Amino acid sequence: MLLNQKVHLVSSAALLFLACFISGEPVLAQAPKSILVSSTTSTEQSGLFGHILPVFTNRTGIVVRVVAVGTGQALDIGRRGDADVVFVHDKTAEEIFVSQGFSDKRQEVMFNDFVLLGPKTDPAKIAGGKDIQAALKKVADSKSTFVSRGDKSGTHAAELRYWKGAGVEVNSTLPWYKETGSGMGPALNTASGMNAYVLSDRATWLSFKNRGDLTILIQGDPRLFNQYGAMLVSSEKFPNVKKADGQAFINWLVSKEGQDTIATYKVGGEQLFFPNAKQ
Repeated sequence: MLLNQKVHLVSSAALLFLACFISGEPVLAQAPKSILVSSTTSTEQSGLFGHILPVFTNRTGIVVRVVAVGTGQALDIGRRGDADVVFVHDKTAEEIFVSQGFSDKRQEVMFNDFVLLGPKTDPAKIAGGKDIQAALKKVADSKSTFVSRGDKSGTHAAELRYWKGAGVEVNSTLPWYKETGSGMGPALNTASGMNAYVLSDRATWLSFKNRGDLTILIQGDPRLFNQYGAMLVSSEKFPNVKKADGQAFINWLVSKEGQDTIATYKVGGEQLFFPNAKQ
């Protein structure tokens, strides 16, 4: 009797599924959990996300979709409530984002550094120095071609700080100063094609293939330090934000597993990002 009841229940379920299929009615299935992260082009183009996200998804079942743009644009996406998490690298802008109520907290995740690249011929004669501002002053004085991202990214913001520190006013009207309005990869392609100077985060440079005659000319200045932070977008301002799943991603980034996963990402044997989350 019990066996007959089980067979009947199974048959009924099968018939219901078949009826829905024939009639065109939707067959309900549980969709995987997902979040949207607005982040920088450096985390995407360096290959970091391709390395860490499968580990996170395997651990939690949460799928992470990434919109990779300049830091300024990534923060604007967060300000519109169109992302669950913002993961960028402009500490000053991030702190303003928090102070304006778009997030409750900024958490430091990792760092690397910026490098000043240029042609091996080095027309501005800056190779070997460690002072980024002195180097840029020489680039300006020699009117050597410089490619700027010009996209309000974290890298662009850092570049403008260095120009200001060097006492140089830059704008698109200067014939030697070329703004691309693009991500790091396209800006590097432009600089490679023009044999120009360009500021880059080290991670994207190490992952970049089309180097041409470019090489690292300036590195090691403490001002070239490049910190990354993650913020959960406020669910009070934007009820659509997936608070629990977004926070789970940030918690994982700063956890031992997340930090170890970031540290193991290397290109050509070189580590690209260095975890420094404050537990």
